[in-house]
Amino acid sequence: MSWNGRGSSDQTSSSRALLSQKWTMFVCLCCFCSGMFFTNRIWTESESTGITMLSTRSEAEQLKLVSDGCAPRPKDSYVESKDALRQAHHTRNAMNALDKTVSSLEMELAAARAAQESLPEVSHTPDHPDDDTRLERKKHLMVIGISTAFSSRKRRDSVRSTWMPQGDMRKKLEEEKGIVIRFVIGHSASSGGILDRAIEAENKKHGDILTLDHVEGYMELSAKTKTYFATAVASWDAEFYVKVDDDVHVNIAALGETLIRHRKNKRVYIGCMKSGPVLAQKGVRYHEPEHWKFGDKYFRHATGQMYAISKDLATYISLNQHVLHKYANEDVTLGSWFIGLDVKHVDDRRLCCGTPPDCEWKAQAGNVCVASFDWSCSGICKSAERIKEVHLRCGEGEKALQKAAF
Repeated sequence: MSWNGRGSSDQTSSSRALLSQKWTMFVCLCCFCSGMFFTNRIWTESESTGITMLSTRSEAEQLKLVSDGCAPRPKDSYVESKDALRQAHHTRNAMNALDKTVSSLEMELAAARAAQESLPEVSHTPDHPDDDTRLERKKHLMVIGISTAFSSRKRRDSVRSTWMPQGDMRKKLEEEKGIVIRFVIGHSASSGGILDRAIEAENKKHGDILTLDHVEGYMELSAKTKTYFATAVASWDAEFYVKVDDDVHVNIAALGETLIRHRKNKRVYIGCMKSGPVLAQKGVRYHEPEHWKFGDKYFRHATGQMYAISKDLATYISLNQHVLHKYANEDVTLGSWFIGLDVKHVDDRRLCCGTPPDCEWKAQAGNVCVASFDWSCSGICKSAERIKEVHLRCGEGEKALQKAAF
């Protein structure tokens, strides 16, 4: 009895154990399948989310580039843009060149008109009905105007006896070398007075004085300079116009060689460029009443003892003489007229050498000075007595001008 009960109990336990193992396996299999299903789903969603995030980030970067003006462009578009910029650059250069050409032509036209207006009329004859009513002017290299005053007769004579050719030599210089030299002076306040008659008599003797329509006076040098250039342009057709004081020694051949180096520059301003303090105090020499316009220092300008300008600039002064402002100092005035213009400034120190021994040493070294004077006197000190010595020690020699080929 006890054994049978025991056997029945063992069989029941075995069947329960077998059933429990089957359920366990089934549950594990279900869990495994469920795990696989959910794992694949989450991984797929993660990849999709990652791709979406990458795509969104890329689009955001592109938007940022576009907003910054740096959006990537196709290669063809970049090349086209580069070509367009190059073409625009060439166009701008061409326009600048055209502007300069037009400006040059306008200046030449104005010079031609001024020249024609200054020429005497020629009456027609039946034999030549088609002759031009104007005479053609001779071309010259330069016109040298020697600024002088009524009281400077001794200075003029000293210049005539040294560096300025006289008589037939001066005429030959004009015809063969194209160099015109004249003393430049205005008239007295009472035109036709004793001073004016003395100048007329002197000119009849030497034929080397250009009388301006200008009232002579030391405080009127700026106006005199303006009138000189206007008169010179109307009287002679030259490449350059030079102004020099009558107490300065000049080597004409050296001057010509200096100027021809700048023939290609249509608007050139040559001299010893300087800048100095503006003198506002009344009563001092070179006082500038309009000092407030300049500040503490003047702009760069050529010293007044000697300078040269090209034909275009002289024509510009002639055409605009009624609107060009005059300052107290002549050299500053001339420099102010060229401020804002397309002008080449040439600083040549050979136009402001000192008197011996300075100019003598330079001549011995083969660097002949164009002009010599004493800075302390704004010219050669006691020039009427000393200019002969300067000419002997610093002059270029009589044959230099004959051999010069301009």
